[in-house]
Amino acid sequence: MSKGLHFVAAIGLCALLYLVAWPVPVEPIAYELPAGEPWEPTGALHATRFQLPDGHGPEDVDLDDEGHPIVGLQDGRILRWDDGWIEVADTQGRPLGIDQAKDGGLYVADAYRGLLHLTDHDALTVLTDDCGSERLVFTDDVEVAPDGRVWFTDASTEFDQARWKLDLLEGRPNGRLCVYDPVSYETTEFVSDLHFANGVAVSPDGHFVLVNETSRFRVLRIDTETGNSSVFLDDLPGYPDGISSAPDGYWIAIASPRKGWLDRLSTRPGFRSVLLRLPEWMHPRPAQTARALHVDFDGNVLHDLFDPTGTDIAVVTSVQQRGDRLYLGSLTDHAFASMPMPE
Repeated sequence: MSKGLHFVAAIGLCALLYLVAWPVPVEPIAYELPAGEPWEPTGALHATRFQLPDGHGPEDVDLDDEGHPIVGLQDGRILRWDDGWIEVADTQGRPLGIDQAKDGGLYVADAYRGLLHLTDHDALTVLTDDCGSERLVFTDDVEVAPDGRVWFTDASTEFDQARWKLDLLEGRPNGRLCVYDPVSYETTEFVSDLHFANGVAVSPDGHFVLVNETSRFRVLRIDTETGNSSVFLDDLPGYPDGISSAPDGYWIAIASPRKGWLDRLSTRPGFRSVLLRLPEWMHPRPAQTARALHVDFDGNVLHDLFDPTGTDIAVVTSVQQRGDRLYLGSLTDHAFASMPMPE
């Protein structure tokens, strides 16, 4: 064998050893996913864009008492739309979920700083940066219950928001559901061992909470008294992100469609480790699509709105219904969007 062939063989051997043996920051596990039955959209998703002045990632959209949309951006700013953009706060973190507080302010789930409260005079306070006895790592979504308690998710106790892909690829139940009591100022870890605990929505009577398990393509129903859980909706057509209450059920934002080849790696943790050793540009990333599911209180699909091009908005991470309009947020886009309720 020539020196050139020896060199090529040595390089190939080094590359192979790197792909199978180089340390990675996760310990993937094997797990089974449902088959991934096809979902047929019931209609198209067409919306009006509200372009941001700068920055990106209006993950969640809420409306104040006067109907002005409020969003949080990747750079930490919280903006209000009132015939133009107004900066109302800077969390110095990453605001994700937001929900109106009973005092007229906002509760903010900040990925890095924890559960925050923004008053109607734009004063910002950290309510808690822990959940039970453990510090929050990836505070994700928040919703206020009828009794005033504040339910929020810690998507992962191992990986922060900047490393969210690692949690998905590891596949372990690192997430949890937490609850904050504004009377006692106590925060309790209510349920642990959730798989990327993402969006949260409280039932109208406050008897249960719905939590999206993003890496399992499902929604759990969790009893607010006992903590017992059951599957509310399973085998979703993509990664569920935010979930919100509607007068006749719930809206679920599908951030990105499922990929068959990635689903098949659920039972092959070693291959997922190999995937992490590849260059970043070869890693899976959210597709530029838009999808929103509307289900009733029993989980029956009322609407399945889909735009395979993501023209009006892409990577939808929240859907809020206010009256006869929907407001859509995005993890990556430079705008939020609004559209009329489908017939």
